Amino acid sequence: MEKDIVRFFARAEGRVQGVGFRFFVQQNAMELGLCGWVCNMDDGSVTMEVQGTAAAIEKLWNKIWQGNGFIRVSGLETAARETVESERNFAIRR
Repeated sequence: MEKDIVRFFARAEGRVQGVGFRFFVQQNAMELGLCGWVCNMDDGSVTMEVQGTAAAIEKLWNKIWQGNGFIRVSGLETAARETVESERNFAIRR
């Protein structure tokens, strides 16, 4: 995998469940050439791991903060993770 590929874990809070947030993240991530996954949590937050170039991931974070008419993110915590070389798709989990 390219050396400029990075991976981040993120946890989003706010109005992020029941509003199409996981699909929103998946669609934008795929448009940006990212791979990873997104998943609803029992506490109302949504977690995800996103892998790709740092510039593309930054664009995704900006889109997440922007949201849309339904999605409103009040918090987004991120942490670096090890890349997963075999991953090629962006999945919605649970």
